Amino acid sequence: MVVIDSDIFLIAYRYHRDVRSDDNARFLQTISSASPAITLYSLMEVLGQLSFNLSAQKLAEWETWLLRRHRLAVLWPDPGGLNAQEFIAQEIYQRPLKRMQANHVAFSDALVLQLAEDKPNTHAIVTWNARHFRDKTWLPVLTPAEYLAGPTSQPA
Repeated sequence: MVVIDSDIFLIAYRYHRDVRSDDNARFLQTISSASPAITLYSLMEVLGQLSFNLSAQKLAEWETWLLRRHRLAVLWPDPGGLNAQEFIAQEIYQRPLKRMQANHVAFSDALVLQLAEDKPNTHAIVTWNARHFRDKTWLPVLTPAEYLAGPTSQPA
């Protein structure tokens, strides 16, 4: 499974004139065979950003134009038997805070990394903001252009 970061969908659906749009579109066309996924946190970010420019009806149809179109699975955190208050304290605050302090990573990125790493079948994270994630996870972190170029161009 390849976890796709929010920036890829924001370029696809909001920033059409971005210089990376062609590579971004090619990546989204080819990724369906790699069991693509998006974390709940990234999904919330995408829908939140797009809500400024989409009609209420279009926003309500997000499962069709986002999840189904790109064959995306949504990665949800596992509460592991914790009640809501314990889950928020431990999984939404304490674990990301430790990663933030140890690795100098933004809170939202820490949540994404934590969830991607918690899923045993995650093979890579793909993002245009690779510098935000590289050296902060054991997972390979690739840009869409690196992913498309294949294994020879992917950073170690």
